[in-house]
Amino acid sequence: MIDNFAKEYLHSDLREMREAVLWKLDGLVEYDIRRPLTATGTNLLGLVKHLSIWESRYFGEVFDRPFPEPLPRWDNTGERGADMWATEQETRNEIIDRYRRVWEHSDATITALAIDSLGYVPWWPRPNVKLFNILVHMLTETSRHAGHADILREQLDNSTGTTAEYATQQHDAAFWDAHRAKIERAAKAAGAKPDHASSTKSSSHGAL
Repeated sequence: MIDNFAKEYLHSDLREMREAVLWKLDGLVEYDIRRPLTATGTNLLGLVKHLSIWESRYFGEVFDRPFPEPLPRWDNTGERGADMWATEQETRNEIIDRYRRVWEHSDATITALAIDSLGYVPWWPRPNVKLFNILVHMLTETSRHAGHADILREQLDNSTGTTAEYATQQHDAAFWDAHRAKIERAAKAAGAKPDHASSTKSSSHGAL
């Protein structure tokens, strides 16, 4: 009973996080979903591409149920990093539609297998796993990248949230300038104070 509950609970949360990642692209022009927004090139469409490829592997070949479309191999060093950005030849719809097809394939695997079904991850130090391990791993990874996507989208138009229903209220530039200024003042004030840990350590040494 608890096994079925755990599987459905994790699966439900995974579904929500997948949708949250895709929602971050809604309403943006082609350039904004592709352009690098961090020093390492992180971008919104690249996150979708990355998640589609890795989810296809974790719920596919790990359980001997390979995703039926060709994708870059995990062990091909020449392809490493290519999953984190989209070329000009790859369309938004192509990447998003493939991610949704991966969901369907993954969902079929999750539904078909018991939570303690065995799998094998050749790129992990401890490759013998169960469906439970992979559900937790993919939920963690998808949530992590949904957080990345949230920050990227905030840089573009200040919007945050996980779905349209729970989107953060929009404010004008003056509101956010004042908000950042308040946080900046607090950070500077804290930075100007003597370090409490260092003070405590110094006092202890004096007592000795």
